[in-house]
Amino acid sequence: MAQSEAHKRAVMKYNEKAYDRAEVKFYKGQKEQITAYAASKGLSLNGYINKLIADDMGEALTVPEKKQG
Repeated sequence: MAQSEAHKRAVMKYNEKAYDRAEVKFYKGQKEQITAYAASKGLSLNGYINKLIADDMGEALTVPEKKQG
């Protein structure tokens, strides 16, 4: 199902408000390897990177509460 332009703009506006962005650089060919490994663990590349950070930092990493609704 295709998203409307209004829906796309709403998602972009929410993402800008709710998330910080960071660029990660890999050597050529590594992104595909890491993405495949993450998928084998049931994670996206972003989810895998976030899990590694959370596992390493533990309680030192603050996580905002998700809003209900």
